[in-house]
Formats: sequence, structure tokens, C-alpha cells
Amino acid sequence: MTLPPETGTCRTLHDLDHAVTECVACPRLVAWREQVALEKRASFRHQDYWGRPLPGFGDELARIVIVGLAPSAHGGNRTGRMFTGDRSGDFLYAALHRAGLASQPHSEARGDGLQLHGVRITAPVRCAPPANKPLPEELSRCSAWFAAELRLLTERRVTLALGRIGHEAFLRFVGLRPRDFPFAHGAVHTLPDSTTLISSYHVSQQNTQTGRLTPLMFDAVIEQAKELAGL
Repeated sequence: MTLPPETGTCRTLHDLDHAVTECVACPRLVAWREQVALEKRASFRHQDYWGRPLPGFGDELARIVIVGLAPSAHGGNRTGRMFTGDRSGDFLYAALHRAGLASQPHSEARGDGLQLHGVRITAPVRCAPPANKPLPEELSRCSAWFAAELRLLTERRVTLALGRIGHEAFLRFVGLRPRDFPFAHGAVHTLPDSTTLISSYHVSQQNTQTGRLTPLMFDAVIEQAKELAGL
């Protein structure tokens, strides 16, 4: 079995992004992502699915790092880009565009011309998990990629965590206890390394279509992140 590299193996984000896409460390996730890519959703039956782990996406000098949880089966796992090809991504990129952090309000596929300004999007788990629920050992194994990426994002000032799981995963990966930095929508925490953690409800349809997370609520969080990051 090929395992993710130890922190320090990849010297640049370009090297890291390439290495991530070759990872086969988690047999359950490998089998699932490839099964989904083969069987496809009927509405995408004529498309070629990415069917591999996803690298982060965005500005290499990002001051704001947005942390989700994992790619969706027919979104990122299909398109090969974080939060692309599903309703969650539609909500997220529209907000980033309104804030002047994205060159366009939609993200359809790799190569569509979208650029992020001062922002990078990543996740603790790089493969689409069954039922959108990675196992604890998969989160742990994938942490090598996440740690390496954070190390290479030397301009990071603000981390915006989407959802409680992303919030707690990020804290654990940087060696902090979630109970010391409790999750709440709009919560702002100054971390020991002098960076800031801001948390938001996840941009999932479950939240955005029920009104738990509205565009106005999310815009307020993005604006606060921009101010704290100096953007």
C-alpha cells in the first residue's frame, strides 16, 4: 500500500498537488471513488469522471484558507476540483465572487478559467467517502497531505472552517483541542501561532436550502475573514 508522504517531502504546492492525485493509501476510499467514477450519475453519464484524490485549489500566496471536509461523489470526484459541480460549490463560489475573491461566480470544471485571489480551498480528506463520512483512520492517514499543505501556505493569516467537522479536524491537525476553541457559526478564535480561525455552517444544501445558512450570513463571515487577512 502506498502511504502519503511525511511532512517535508513535497517542497512546493505544485509538487504536493501532483503527489496528492496519485495517493492510494485508503483502500475503502479508492474503491468507492473509482466505483462512482465508473457507474456515474445518469445526468452525467456522458462525462469522464476525475475519480482520484483532489488537490487544493486557489492562490499559492493565499491569506485565507477555506477548509471543507471531503469531495462529493458527483461534484469534486467528477470534476477534479474542490467544491465544483455541485450546489455547495455554487453557493461558495458565488459568495467569493461577490467579495472580490474569485474571478467568476461559478465553478464548472477544471480549466474553466476560474481564479481565486488571496484564497485557497482545501480539505482534510481528499477522496469522496461513502455517505460523505470518512472513517477516523482515513482522516488520520490523510492528515499528512493536509499538514504539508498548511506548511507550504506561508502567507496564511485566516482559516475559514466550513462545518463542525472541518473546524474540529483543522484544530486537531494543528495540535489543538476542539473543546478549547468551540465551534459556532461566525465564531472567531485567535490561535497560538497568531493566525485566526473563523467558523461557518457548512455550505451544504442541507443548510443553504433550509435557511440555516443564508447568503447574507455567509457574506458577513467572508467579509470578516477578508478584514482579518488584510485583503
